[in-house]
Amino acid sequence: MDFTKAGIARKFQLEELECLRIEAYENARIYKEKTKAFHDHHIRKKDFQEGDKVLLYNSRLRFMPDKLCSRWDGPFKVKEVKPYRVVELFHPQSGATFKVNGHRVK
Repeated sequence: MDFTKAGIARKFQLEELECLRIEAYENARIYKEKTKAFHDHHIRKKDFQEGDKVLLYNSRLRFMPDKLCSRWDGPFKVKEVKPYRVVELFHPQSGATFKVNGHRVK
């Protein structure tokens, strides 16, 4: 039994394993990029203008879900659109004005 040949063979195996590991990481990165591009392609950008009527997502219903209860409240009027997707809403019946994240509005 020659230990030098066994050592060289083991080094080749370790190098091949490292190459396979790097290739797996690269394939995972490519897959994630393609999946993100596909997902982003189907997202509709929501641009609101002053005076638009919108619905507001009620996130508190997530903890106590009712079968026939709607998760959307409204309609509200957009009073002002601020930077970083902040939307200021106006409730026409009560006259209340409040700010919400633009992701909660449709």
